[in-house]
Amino acid sequence: MGLTPISVAAAGTGLNRDIEFGFLKKSVGLKDLAVMSRQMSTMTGAGLSLLRTLVILADQSENEKLKETLHSVSKDVETGSALSESMSKHDDVFPPLMINMIRAGETGGFLDGALDSIATTFEKEAALRSTIKSAMAYPMMVLAMSLVAVVVMLTFIVPIFAKMFASLGSKLPLPTQILVDISHQMVWIAPTLVVLVIAGSVWWRRNKNEPAVRAKIDPVKLKLPVFGLLMKKIAIARFSRNMASMLAAGVPILNALRIVGETSGNWVIETALERIAKSVRQGKSFSGPMADEEVFPPMVTQMVAVGEDSGSMEVMLRKIAEFYDAEVQATTEALTSLIEPLLIAFLGVVVGGMIVCLYLPIFQITSAVQNAS
Repeated sequence: MGLTPISVAAAGTGLNRDIEFGFLKKSVGLKDLAVMSRQMSTMTGAGLSLLRTLVILADQSENEKLKETLHSVSKDVETGSALSESMSKHDDVFPPLMINMIRAGETGGFLDGALDSIATTFEKEAALRSTIKSAMAYPMMVLAMSLVAVVVMLTFIVPIFAKMFASLGSKLPLPTQILVDISHQMVWIAPTLVVLVIAGSVWWRRNKNEPAVRAKIDPVKLKLPVFGLLMKKIAIARFSRNMASMLAAGVPILNALRIVGETSGNWVIETALERIAKSVRQGKSFSGPMADEEVFPPMVTQMVAVGEDSGSMEVMLRKIAEFYDAEVQATTEALTSLIEPLLIAFLGVVVGGMIVCLYLPIFQITSAVQNAS
């Protein structure tokens, strides 16, 4: 055509397109947010501009999802948006607690202090979760091992003994007969259990946050023996710590109650806080309606009442949070030391009981031979 190209650019991304698998991307956890908040507080407190701080944090973040999100937030801030407004567009990464505390910090001119408070809150929450996970790791491992041992014995070992018993031609004892019958049915029992577990897991992941499901499951959680008390302490510690952080950041009490209720992790406490917020909106005190809610122990309501009267609500809530954090730590340690021997005994009873059932016919034959001789 008689034209001379000056530059050539591909119409599409072509081979320059990065291949990404969404399910392989690491999600943004509390530790990531705590580290980000702590670094952000330090940088803004040292005088760095907010935009420069966001760019630095995005560049050095090892979490790809957080890196992309911070780059997006920095672009919004560069065009004149507020930090809290930009973060609210990414509510799958930044929780409501963080967004509202940053909004309060922006309004009051103490953004670095709000970020520092967020970092402290998330660090304590992450430590609490880590304590619970480490306490439950051993019991879950032992239960998994016991389940595997039972399945292996029923699938591979019991059929061998069943063939041997059939060649003997004698009537099997009832426990052994039950064991052999279960073993014969493992062809359909095992696949059915696997399908039910997978289907149940998928259903739970999709519906666990539905109000109707939470309204039925969460009250039961708090009534479980031993574990119910632990879950209640965890929920109260989380409520107290988050409420103290919100009040310290200057968030209005009604907004704080709504946000803290959403982040409490338990439907019972969430609905209780909704009723308390309704009473506060009508001009009543905070501690009065709280005393009418059974989920809050008398010690909590009394300390909140003292803090309300003395104007040191935040201090009292932090003391409550510290007390229940220590209680959770002590309870999990006690549970771990108690559960370990119980689970070992359970594993011994299950596997040992199966072995005894398998050897009962042999004992009977031996006894019969000895009596005949």
